[in-house]
Amino acid sequence: MNERKTEHLIDRAGVARAAELLRAGEVVAFPTETVYGLGGDATNAKAIAGIYAAKERPSFNPLIVHVPSLAAAEALVSLPDWARKLAEAFWPGALTMVLPSRGVLPDIVSAGNPTLAVRVPSHPLALELLEAADRPLAAPSANPSGRVSATTAAHVLDGLSGRIAAVLDGGPTTVGLESTIIGGDAPSLLRPGGIAVERIEEVLGQAVATQAPKSQHAPTAPGQLTSHYAPRAAVRLNVELADPAEVHLGFGPIAGDMTLSATGDLTEAAARLFAALRELDAAGKPIAVAPIPEAGLGLAINDRLRRAAAPRS
Repeated sequence: MNERKTEHLIDRAGVARAAELLRAGEVVAFPTETVYGLGGDATNAKAIAGIYAAKERPSFNPLIVHVPSLAAAEALVSLPDWARKLAEAFWPGALTMVLPSRGVLPDIVSAGNPTLAVRVPSHPLALELLEAADRPLAAPSANPSGRVSATTAAHVLDGLSGRIAAVLDGGPTTVGLESTIIGGDAPSLLRPGGIAVERIEEVLGQAVATQAPKSQHAPTAPGQLTSHYAPRAAVRLNVELADPAEVHLGFGPIAGDMTLSATGDLTEAAARLFAALRELDAAGKPIAVAPIPEAGLGLAINDRLRRAAAPRS
């Protein structure tokens, strides 16, 4: 695709310019508390096509629509009782819900599904941008499709400079993993993420089953493709002792060449995961990863790692 100069907009001073570009149908990356999102006007089909083109993302993979409030979400989707309960508990925050669409937005946003993925982010710059743009913003992670998600503006520019109009720089993200996605007639886990499923089950007062996509070519939510969040190097999991030809990503008592958390803190590990994968990938060697507990945020960390290690198409 033809390259252009990507504007680097700094903090709150850049919000007005970013909003101006979005209203004009341009694609702009912006920070959320989870990862940087690649935003476009969700009411503008041409702008959404620009997101898919910039990321080289398959058009069958639906997008998450970001809105500033529960009321704004209700204009786009119908909320059953369980969804309203979760919205009141976790919005603004790292929770996305896939809910029946009211048919307000172009079909390209939902990849033709009768449902729409929506969330209210908690990052102050994201909320300011949503208010300034005065429209819902569709925003997948701001990285080339299938690659490691961006948690800084530098990561965005590394993958998408010349392909997008601008990046709004709000510093490093705090959560470091994409949002948890819940959907279905009875609430099901479609993707683990920045809110542990145990917290969601506590609010709902019931267990939440995991629902896999029926087809890799017809996902109902973002982040469900088998190979995703992948560095260029091969990734090997649950490795306590790495091969000398590998770089080792440690956790807890396994130090490795770099550690996600020396103390075994899963919140710290989640925040560091994508940046660590990017840094180790620069070594040009396969990446071995220490075992991560399969509980709490470890569920989401291991989900990303399994997709990073999956066979590439």
